[in-house]
Amino acid sequence: MRWEQQKLDDDGAALLSLRGMIRTVTTPDFEGVSFHEIACRTALNKVPVQSSMPFRWTINTTRGCLHRCVYCFARKTHEYLDLDAGRDFDTQIIVKTNVVQVLRAELAKPSWSREHVALGTNSDPYMRAEGRYRLMPGIITALAESGTPFSILTKGPLLRRDLPLLKEAAQQVSVSVAVSLAMVTPELQQAVEPGTPDPRARLGLIGAIADAGLDCQVLAMPILPRLTDSQEHLDALHGALAEAGARDVTTGALHLRPGAREWFLAWLAAHRPHLVGPYRRLYRGGSYAHSDYRRSLARRAALARERHGFGDGADPMWRGRSTPEPVVSEVGPQPALF
Repeated sequence: MRWEQQKLDDDGAALLSLRGMIRTVTTPDFEGVSFHEIACRTALNKVPVQSSMPFRWTINTTRGCLHRCVYCFARKTHEYLDLDAGRDFDTQIIVKTNVVQVLRAELAKPSWSREHVALGTNSDPYMRAEGRYRLMPGIITALAESGTPFSILTKGPLLRRDLPLLKEAAQQVSVSVAVSLAMVTPELQQAVEPGTPDPRARLGLIGAIADAGLDCQVLAMPILPRLTDSQEHLDALHGALAEAGARDVTTGALHLRPGAREWFLAWLAAHRPHLVGPYRRLYRGGSYAHSDYRRSLARRAALARERHGFGDGADPMWRGRSTPEPVVSEVGPQPALF
């Protein structure tokens, strides 16, 4: 059935007070999900000066995400819309349907200095609904034609569709592509990322990116304490990534920011109740795991990197996304934090 023939849910739209609201769409293809289509006023978002991110501009085609990752740090942003950071973040998706036109206008301004733009920072530009909205081809073309370098981070194999465009763009500007994949055990991966493709699909995407002649970085984040942080798991992950053709891997421990913290701990209580206490102790200082744990994780990750042939030549755009403590040469026992 054509998207235009799907149900327009006026009651759902009335629940939201969104500037630029056009309509709310529901469809059997996305059961339980409402897409709130809006006309945005800006496409480029400026990153706060105090941020540690290695870029100053982002584009998010949507708010909310169909991936339903229980740990997603962006969940808190849905509360700015008077929606909750849990189920609403997964099912009430804001789509900026005019983002390409607005972006072209912003890139054409004399004041635009062609700084690097990052996509995939708060929501995945290649989540499943992109197959319908097709916003990314226009964004890629607009950035490349304006001489603006950019990076894309995704869990979505749908990026394969745009590989010819990305190859063409890379002839004009610097293009960085990264795939998010931190676990290769399908059962656990689907439990914590229930709306995402399984690891095999993302490993296939890594291979397709490499075959297209583009360097593919991997963000192996978040590593989940006591779930995916063993040396055995890190070795299996790095081995699979090396075999798939990844250029480099950046690892980092789980962040538990407000919004994500409550949702993730609720998941733990339901599925791994014995870990709730240990996690509360490990994250008692705030959003980040204890520094001793991060140092220990960095040592284990360094061993896996070395064992599977990953050097230190990662794209700084992605290396800057990592927050582990500096790697040291000796390998000690995991600290008894929990």
